[in-house]
Amino acid sequence: MTLNGTSAVTERSTRIDWVDYAKGICIVMVVMMHSVLGVEKAAGDTGFMHAFVMFAKPFRMPDFFLISGLFLAVVIDRDWRTYLDRKVVHFAYFYLLWVAIQFGFKAPGFAAEGGWQHVGMLYLQTFIEPFGTLWFIYLLPVFFVVTKLSRKLPSAAIWIVAAALEMAHVATGWTVIDEFCGRFVYFYSGYLFASYVFALSDRSREKPVLALAGLALWAIVNGALVVSGVDEWPLVSLALGFAGAGAIIVMGTLLARVQWLNFLRYCGEHSIVIYLAFFLPMAVTRTLLLKTGLIADIGTVSLIVTVAGVAGAVLIWRLALLVRADFLFERPAAFWIAPKKARPALQPAE
Repeated sequence: MTLNGTSAVTERSTRIDWVDYAKGICIVMVVMMHSVLGVEKAAGDTGFMHAFVMFAKPFRMPDFFLISGLFLAVVIDRDWRTYLDRKVVHFAYFYLLWVAIQFGFKAPGFAAEGGWQHVGMLYLQTFIEPFGTLWFIYLLPVFFVVTKLSRKLPSAAIWIVAAALEMAHVATGWTVIDEFCGRFVYFYSGYLFASYVFALSDRSREKPVLALAGLALWAIVNGALVVSGVDEWPLVSLALGFAGAGAIIVMGTLLARVQWLNFLRYCGEHSIVIYLAFFLPMAVTRTLLLKTGLIADIGTVSLIVTVAGVAGAVLIWRLALLVRADFLFERPAAFWIAPKKARPALQPAE
């Protein structure tokens, strides 16, 4: 078993059920976080969903980035043209397209605050400062390029530096710098320790009772550290990030084993669809419920907005396919810089 798990990952490079479940859990948690915090900010109050968001805070993004690095060993040796096409141009296309879409909805409000010249400046800033919820697909290409460029350097040294950056809790105010420092260790670990991740999944599938006991212990410890307020301490944050990522992998494996909650697997299969489009149904539902006052409980409003964000994004995707607006979720051939290989219509944000 090699350190970066190249042979193991190559054998498993086709779609894997537990990976889709894990990605589904991740994307639902991301939508939940934006939905709940958005509702609470607008309402000036918190609800029962706030506890779920805080519980997931230590591992919500670490597990997403770790899973994103799992299959990198399969493609990292490709020529630079192909690699950049799959791992940079792919995400750049969706980022630029959906920044324009999101910005279009928010531009009138920006103009009311500072005029249209201000709007233009804000739009230009999106090229160097990720816009809104889209920072994840802005940062992924950076991770892919850095990992390939540093391939010949000692992997242990890179991991130690990445871990130190996470524990430093860098806060410059620039999203790319801060999030790179805080998240790269998880992405690199997904690439470096892929074989061990798959081994964890295999053992969880073989020993489900032990896996459930481990999940219960993890949930208690994670919750206790979050409540005590030490979850952001150096080393503690790193440990909780990896522990939570492992827990999500185990959860995904156990759910795949019994084929429960298949909607999570569906969400994982279409994670990029949900990530790109959830902002619109989320914002519309939040505004409608809060302005009409149809539901008084903030927690219930937050839950409904979360469901609407996920389901609404999938609906937007289906409508886009129906009206032949595939370009919203599938990169057209004109934006490929390397030969297009046969593959599913949608390439998830791996």
